[in-house]
Amino acid sequence: MRRKILFITGSMNQTLQMHQIAAHLGDFDCWFCHLFPDTPILKAVLKYTPIANGTVLSPHFKVKAENYLVQNGLQIDDEGNKNQYDLVVNCTDMVVAEKFRQTKTIWVQEGMIDKQTLLTGMVRTLGLPPYFTGNTSLNGSTNVCDIYCTASLGYKNYFAKLGTDPSKLIVTGIPNYDNQCQYLLNDFPYNDYVMVATTDMRETYRFENRPGFIKRAAKIADGRQLLFKLHPNERVDRAEAEIKKYAPAGTLIYNCGNTNQMIANCCELVTQYSTVVYTGIALGKKVHSYFDVEELKRMAPIQNGGISAKNIAQVCRGYINFNGKKENFLKGFTFQAETKPFYEVQYA
Repeated sequence: MRRKILFITGSMNQTLQMHQIAAHLGDFDCWFCHLFPDTPILKAVLKYTPIANGTVLSPHFKVKAENYLVQNGLQIDDEGNKNQYDLVVNCTDMVVAEKFRQTKTIWVQEGMIDKQTLLTGMVRTLGLPPYFTGNTSLNGSTNVCDIYCTASLGYKNYFAKLGTDPSKLIVTGIPNYDNQCQYLLNDFPYNDYVMVATTDMRETYRFENRPGFIKRAAKIADGRQLLFKLHPNERVDRAEAEIKKYAPAGTLIYNCGNTNQMIANCCELVTQYSTVVYTGIALGKKVHSYFDVEELKRMAPIQNGGISAKNIAQVCRGYINFNGKKENFLKGFTFQAETKPFYEVQYA
């Protein structure tokens, strides 16, 4: 019997990452399960409060993820009840089901981690479950998984400072953000505009002065063409109405389309708390963010030609086959060298 691996999905980005990793593990029996609540407290939070409505625990995220899994012929195990698993690959360590705590576990970074807030500090101080932050500010820092696959050395050091055991951390790069030069060749019809990538802060119950942000973007553009790309979770009608009211006439607005291609064609990128700022950095664009830009440059995901999914799959394969103490696994682990860069294979 082939050993079984369960991949925990969340947002579409997380789901796509898990699929890419699993594609390199065809010799295992791979299953997929959307993130789910398994404690009375979390179930009560989801039922009686709106705190998780904008998070990947909400039903609409599950519907999107499972539609994708079905369309791609992938095996779904709702709440992980069908099988006993040899390895669980997590998209977050803020919610890890108790029944998987004795199973080998790997955490995969999705993208940018939300900024630490006063609430983050209160949650940590009071020892509350990390999901009470209502954001991802504690993702990667709970130390509950066995191995942590990070986007860069900057993020590896960041998670270590927040409390994750440094011996568990390994830099693999992250799928979807490791080969941004591929987006330079595209057929998006506009060029040389100032692009604005918004964030779903209001949908996740965080304060945002959207009129102020739009006016700031217009000031940065200083008469140049503006293009807004809305976050997939945003209320489109509200966002479009605000842009039309506060941005200059002729501002372009997109609520769908390839964000990375749009960034590749822009001359300057304005963001809030969006991971796509890393696409701008990788492509050498001038970027603006609510985070410190110099710090973002130190944290930016490594560009490895698109082999991050294969790197993470190597970690999965090595760990599932490892019979020693889990804390010793990474001490002797090395990646198998690529004989040819992934992008040369992909675009040959």
